[in-house]
Amino acid sequence: MPRATSAVLLLAAAALTLAGCSGAAAAPPGAAEAPGITARGTGVATATPDTATVVLGVETRDANAAAALAANSERAAAVIGVLEGAGVASGDIRTSRLAILPTRSPESDRITGYEVTNQVTATLHDIAAAGTVIDAAAAAAGDAIRVQDISFSVADETAAKAAARADAVRQAVAQAEQLAEAAGVELGPIRSVVELPGTQPVPYRAEAADAQRAVPVEPGTQELNVVVEVVHGVA
Repeated sequence: MPRATSAVLLLAAAALTLAGCSGAAAAPPGAAEAPGITARGTGVATATPDTATVVLGVETRDANAAAALAANSERAAAVIGVLEGAGVASGDIRTSRLAILPTRSPESDRITGYEVTNQVTATLHDIAAAGTVIDAAAAAAGDAIRVQDISFSVADETAAKAAARADAVRQAVAQAEQLAEAAGVELGPIRSVVELPGTQPVPYRAEAADAQRAVPVEPGTQELNVVVEVVHGVA
């Protein structure tokens, strides 16, 4: 048999083999992805804060740096003693800032004394007692006290997050169904469900009240958001 005829027969056999297997062959690299519908949902759950974080500052001034520091240390120790006496665990009390800075005359820029700031951050798990604790800390430090910040948060967000996720998925699926109906196609099975990075819950913040008066503390509620992306196929 001539070589040219043999080559033609071999190519024909190869073409028949490929044609017979074409139904089971994988899609070549770079092939277009199957059509789908992508939808997003944002689930929201409300939780009642059960933790308060309060920042108490002690500020003292003196012409001598050592004297200013000594006076500050004494009053800061009194504040910490109040916190511990109220049942706040030592692990929930930390010094978040300590600074010794010179004070200067505005006319000559000459150093006229020193200012010491000691900032204590405490985590209170008994919100109902937060106002009483702040009052007691203010009494212990006197005019040196600075109630600089108070915020509220939820210690365990597991249940609220689960509810928000379920709500987000329901919203995404409902949106996908609407899109499919509007496009005149039949919605296929879910291909993927992904939780997207969302905005973190912002702790509720209360303005610091006059430390010499009773401090009303109301934690309010906190919203937790979860964003979910769901991809459906198209049947």
